Order: sequence, then C-alpha cells, then structure tokens
Amino acid sequence: MYFAGGLIPTYILVSQLGLVNTRTFMVITGALGFGNMIIMRTAFKNNVPSELLESAKMDGITDIGYLLKILLPLSKATISVIALYYMVDRWNTYFVGLVYLRDRDKYTLQMVLKEILSAAQVDSSTFTDPTELAKMAGSSDVMKYALIVVASVPMLIVYPFIQKFFEKGVMIGSVKG
Repeated sequence: MYFAGGLIPTYILVSQLGLVNTRTFMVITGALGFGNMIIMRTAFKNNVPSELLESAKMDGITDIGYLLKILLPLSKATISVIALYYMVDRWNTYFVGLVYLRDRDKYTLQMVLKEILSAAQVDSSTFTDPTELAKMAGSSDVMKYALIVVASVPMLIVYPFIQKFFEKGVMIGSVKG
C-alpha cells in the first residue's frame, strides 16, 4: 500500500480485469488511496473519543453499526474534504486517461482540452510577418486562458454544495464528563 506496483503491472491487472477503455476504471482508480486512508484513520482516532465506542458497546451496537451510525455521521467534514480532493484529482486526471482510454468519446475533459491546445498551437515557421505571428500567438494565449476557466468552473460550482459539510464542533454535546 505504501508503494504502487508500477505502470506495467497495473496495466496488466487492469486489462485482465477488463477495465481498459472503460469509464468505470477512471472513477475507481485512486479511490482507496493510502493518503486518504491515513487521513480517515487519523480523523477517527483524534476526533471521536473512545468513550463513545464504550457507550455504544454498552448499548449493544455492532462494529458495523458503530461505523455506520456513529463514526460516519460524525466524520462528515473529513469525508467531504476527501471527496473534494478525490473529485478534483479525478477531474484533473490526464495521464491515467492517456494510458487506459482508447475511444475518443470516453476521453476526460483534460484530454480534450489538451487536444484543443495542441490544435491551437502556432507554428512560427509558417508566418513571415512578425505582426501576424504576434496576433496568432496572442490568440493562442487567449485560448489557453479560456480553457483554464472552462476546466475550473465545474469544480467551482460543486464546491458550495460540499462546503456545508465543512463544519467545526460536531462533537459538542456528544460525550459528557
């Protein structure tokens, strides 16, 4: 878990599972990242007192019940932060799509934007007039900036919906004593 297997073994595994050229792989890859597990474990350990587990055990709750009914509701802020990190990571994924996707209709936004940027590149050898070259280079820069905005807007739209879970003090009043 500390170290990835590498590109070639991962590709062999993904192809044997039949997930090459599927959107499913693009969603599930990286979902159980080591860093996310450390963040969740630390949040469970530091933010939820052990007395809460003892109290729940006395009331007869199972381990799964404790996880689903107590830990997860108290960890909404941590889960929402990890979900936001994961969404931004998946949204900005370029290399994984480049390696595993073949069909153009399954490309990620970043791959499509890279194609647009490649098509908008200005070849300086085709222009003899320096003013026309400067105009085309300027329009190429405008295209880059427009694509940055296009790539950023969906995450900016999603953020306010997740922001309501970024709250402090969820543990106030849960344990007395």
